This record gives sequence, C-alpha cells and structure tokens, in this order.
Amino acid sequence: MSDQSAQMDPTAPPSAEHHEGGFRPMMEMLAEEEAAAGKGLRGGVHYPEFIAQTRLAMDRVKAASPTDEQALAAIEKLKELNDILADAEVDEWSVPSWLRHDLPARGNITLPPYQVTGFSNTDGVRADLTFPRYTLGGNGAAHGGQIALVFDDLLGMTAALSTGQVTRTAYITINYRSVTPILKPLKVATSIDRIEGRKAFVRATMHDGETLCCEADGLFIALRPGQA
Repeated sequence: MSDQSAQMDPTAPPSAEHHEGGFRPMMEMLAEEEAAAGKGLRGGVHYPEFIAQTRLAMDRVKAASPTDEQALAAIEKLKELNDILADAEVDEWSVPSWLRHDLPARGNITLPPYQVTGFSNTDGVRADLTFPRYTLGGNGAAHGGQIALVFDDLLGMTAALSTGQVTRTAYITINYRSVTPILKPLKVATSIDRIEGRKAFVRATMHDGETLCCEADGLFIALRPGQA
C-alpha cells in the first residue's frame, strides 16, 4: 500500500484519483448532501429546463437536413454554447445527474428519459417511458441500442436495490418481441429473479399497452470493497 493510500480519509468524497472502488463512499456522501438543509439542488433551479432544451435540440438534430447556410449558423451557435458549457464543466462526481431524481433519467441525457414511478428492494422498479425522436432507429421504431440503455440502467438500479450495494453489469440478454415505438407512452417493469451471493439475477419487460415490446434478463455483480 502506498503512503498516499494509507493516508487517505475513507470518508472523503470520491475523486478521479480515489473513488473507493464501486463509487464508495459515493452513495453515502450524496445522501448526506441531498439531506443537507439550504444547499439547494445541483445544477440550480434552471437545470430542468436546460436538460429539456438539450433533449429538444437532440430531437431537432436527429430530424434536420440543414442547408449550408443553416448549418453554418447552427455551428456558430454551437461554438458559443460549447464555450459557455466549458466554463461550467466539473468532474464526474460533481455532475447533477447523481442527485436529480426530480428529472427523467436523473437528467442524464445519455439515457432515454424514463420516469421511475415505483421501486422497492423486493419488487423491483416501475417506470414510464416515451422514446423521443432522437432515439429513432427506423420506420417509427426505437433503436435497439436505446432500448438496451433503458434496460441496463433500470436493471442495474434493481440489482443495487436488491443487494444494497453498487453493482456492475455482467450480461444482459434482450428479446425483441415486437416493434417498440417512439413518441408513445410505454411501461417498464423489473423484477428480481434470485440472489446468489454477490450475483443478482434480474428481469425486465417493456410494454406498449398490452403488447409486449421486449424483455430482458441480466446478471449484475455486487462489487467488493476496492473494486471499480
């Protein structure tokens, strides 16, 4: 063990150099921050609209076939925007999406915007989801990779709830049963199949009304102390 490791405070917030393996003590640190009075929400009061406008821009870009003039005008605006956002950049431990449970998918724009409607450590997770335009694969259907993102995140949440620990994905198997539409309300439900030591076997379904669009099963591994 290095001198630096020996001197590290185990209660210190994680950083790029030291994250205590599996983001520990990330969850405890975040819970304390979330409960602290007067701190406000990370990202501020305008963060929800910031994320909403960003998602709308993603939809617009997906659907755009700009003229040269439109592309150049957009490029100039994007350069200005990137300069503004460069001044707001923080490390991964400080981004609002750790805490913004008030927003779809915690405001994480890499995820389709699901909204958790219920969860427990025994019954899994329930979520509402409408795939936006930018997730289009073709012919009105959501891209299969976007579906996988939703399953991975919600199954990981299910595994973490059931084990009480941070987990990593070992595998996910998805069966695409019917077309999964964009721009239409869908329901996602996860469940815990079984726990075997550090292994959490979990399942999920995605429905369009009574129609089963797709289903998944996965294995997530609870991390040991020091594992990343």
